[in-house]
Amino acid sequence: MQNADFKDTQRELSQLQKKISELWNAIGIDKLREKLAELESDIQKNEVWSVKERFAEINQEISRLKRKTDPWAKLKNDTDEALGLLEMAEAEGDESIINEVASIVKHLSVVFDQLETRELLSENDDVRDAFVSIHPGAGGTESQDWASMLLRMYTRWAEKSGFTVEIIDYTHGDEAGIKSATILIKGEYAYGLLKGETGVHRLVRISPFDANKRRHTSFSSVEIMPDIEEDVPVEINENDLKIDTYRASGAGGQHVNKTDSAVRITHLPTGIVVQCQNERSQHKNRAFAMKVLKARIYEIHKQEQNNKKMVLAGEKKEISWGNQLRSYVFQPYTLVKDHRTGEETGSVEYVFDGELNRFLYAYLKSIKHS
Repeated sequence: MQNADFKDTQRELSQLQKKISELWNAIGIDKLREKLAELESDIQKNEVWSVKERFAEINQEISRLKRKTDPWAKLKNDTDEALGLLEMAEAEGDESIINEVASIVKHLSVVFDQLETRELLSENDDVRDAFVSIHPGAGGTESQDWASMLLRMYTRWAEKSGFTVEIIDYTHGDEAGIKSATILIKGEYAYGLLKGETGVHRLVRISPFDANKRRHTSFSSVEIMPDIEEDVPVEINENDLKIDTYRASGAGGQHVNKTDSAVRITHLPTGIVVQCQNERSQHKNRAFAMKVLKARIYEIHKQEQNNKKMVLAGEKKEISWGNQLRSYVFQPYTLVKDHRTGEETGSVEYVFDGELNRFLYAYLKSIKHS
């Protein structure tokens, strides 16, 4: 039994090392590390230190190369260490260490899958920060509470991913939850990782708001947009905008400002409405609202282009922001299932605590291979 376990673990480890080596060479990690070493040497030179712009440029490139190569170097090193540990376990006949290595190999395989998927993020917008907008469907308090659960889920995911979260807009529900919310998740590849989350999310549970404890189904829509730079051309005619100001509200509908600092912008040609009440300054709220509006219009244009490409390619798959993409079930069983990829888990609470990567990466792989 021990030998069989050893051989299985050895085979899995060997396969993992082969996959790492193949992708390591395909990406060109060695060349990237050579370039990194050159830049780290250059940045020590006086002629670089004396020019602020050049120093900042090199420093930024060093950071980028480290983010690219360090995870691969760590994975390769951890895999080599696991092999050494396995060989020691065989020599000593220690079954507990073999089991430990088997567990390590499973973890390293997950890390490899995630790093491999990151290589799929090659579109120009993938590297950008992401706006996340959440809106409850019909159903009043039920749906508003569900929307707030989704907001917490994405916030926890961002925190666990090392990203920062900035609240752009937050409107409280009548009794619980939220009527709408928009957050900005800031971090490299935030948009690329989250872009597949746009659509309708469905919750099935015993309602905490129903005295008869009946099962309810609630829906909320999620919209993911890239935080685009000023150099990205998105034309917005000021004459097409209706701009309203109002007092920002806190919990329970209390006014948190005595001035009309909150801003709501309606884009008349599309009917898009965005709002921001996070800042005390009306000017800042307007600037943030315009950023969100620009991102939404840009995303719509991009989606329209994708639709045209799919029509030309003869694909009959429906593309709609209204598509139901994932179900979260608490009753009569526990299940989170993505209807596009088939990825699922019974650990619902685990997912609501921000453990979304298995779904995000499954989606990215599915669109790469479709």
